[in-house]
Amino acid sequence: MVIANMIGVGVFTSVGYQLAGVPSAWPVLSLWIVGGILSICGALCYAELVAMLPRSGGEYHLLREAYHPLAGFMAGWISLIAGFAAPISLSAMAFAKYAQAFGLQAESRLLAASLVISVAALNLSSVKWLGRVLTGFTTLKVLLILAFIIGAIVLPGGTRNSFTFHPGDEHLLLSTPYAVSLVYVMFAYEGWNGAAYVAGDMDKPQRNVPLALIIGTLIVMALYAAVNAVFLWRTPWDAMRGQEEAALIAAKSIFGDSGGKFMGFLIAFGLVSTVVSMLLAGSRVNQRMGNDAPFLSALAKVNSAGTPWISVLVVAAVSLGMLLTGTFQQILSYVECLLLASSGMAVIGVIVLRWRKPDLPRPFRVPLYPLTPLVFAVMVIYMIRQKAFDDITEIVWGLLTLLVGVVVYFIGSKLKPIPHDPGPSNTSRP
Repeated sequence: MVIANMIGVGVFTSVGYQLAGVPSAWPVLSLWIVGGILSICGALCYAELVAMLPRSGGEYHLLREAYHPLAGFMAGWISLIAGFAAPISLSAMAFAKYAQAFGLQAESRLLAASLVISVAALNLSSVKWLGRVLTGFTTLKVLLILAFIIGAIVLPGGTRNSFTFHPGDEHLLLSTPYAVSLVYVMFAYEGWNGAAYVAGDMDKPQRNVPLALIIGTLIVMALYAAVNAVFLWRTPWDAMRGQEEAALIAAKSIFGDSGGKFMGFLIAFGLVSTVVSMLLAGSRVNQRMGNDAPFLSALAKVNSAGTPWISVLVVAAVSLGMLLTGTFQQILSYVECLLLASSGMAVIGVIVLRWRKPDLPRPFRVPLYPLTPLVFAVMVIYMIRQKAFDDITEIVWGLLTLLVGVVVYFIGSKLKPIPHDPGPSNTSRP
């Protein structure tokens, strides 16, 4: 679940945007190392929180317990509007572009919408069967990245770029383009918290969720650093700069035109697991909101397979709406600052709960506390601040999204009260 959530459209597209603002190999590679370290810090903090409060719901559940039901609702609102629907639409759009490059003749938005609808139908089945499908697609995706790396090392000819450190590279590390590029990298790492969304569906969540979060994040960090080194080493930078199909360009450079088209098809195929896992996680957040908020109770309704079918359809519908109205980079910029703010609040929740509820059992405790959550939180504030300096438009849209969420919360609360859940009701699979 963690690996499937993380390895998605970001790693196959981000390097093109990074080279546009950070035109040097070592600063670009450092972005992936910094992003991995931040994701590990976040994963360690989530591991403590979910082991202590082992229920599905992700940030909705964690912020609700650490702060107030309103904070939890806002995190759930972000998840409902942008947190899962936007990455699903982004992955579907990338799927369509790679499929077209392979030769599939169809309009890109139609291809993307077809994928979302098909995966939504798949998500209406049982979690056990869905898990098997997810494992198969995720395995394919990891093998694809390994094929990129091995092919770049073994195959002769083609581009061989230098990794020489240039004077002035150190100044790029403090520049606004570097901070904005880090936002794109964090989008690529988004999903390190994937296991937190389905904790209630897991056996022994106090043990297995921390393991999944930490091991999954470490594996993806190693793969990301290696594959982006390959992109930078074996692909003409001018060809990738500013292009969202960076992985396809790299594949053609490494494997030739025919081989590149086939690798593009495999990339498209591998993106299916991202859409599957995002729909699975997003529907469980909506289901938890439906359980807690009577005016959203329809989101908690399940079918005969135990799947929250209305929640699945809601996530799919919002994703389809974004496909019809947004562009790739606009959606990416819009969603990432909201997600960073939500995860940053959850990480600070480790400190808040240590102070508010020191006696709660903590099967896992964050190493290097309080440095680990503080490093993550400070970097989140830094990235959002720099993104605001670069382009305030998406920040404004994000604030408007939150404002609408506050209005919905208070209107819904007047219809029926939202009860506060004092703690997890169970710690095992239903």
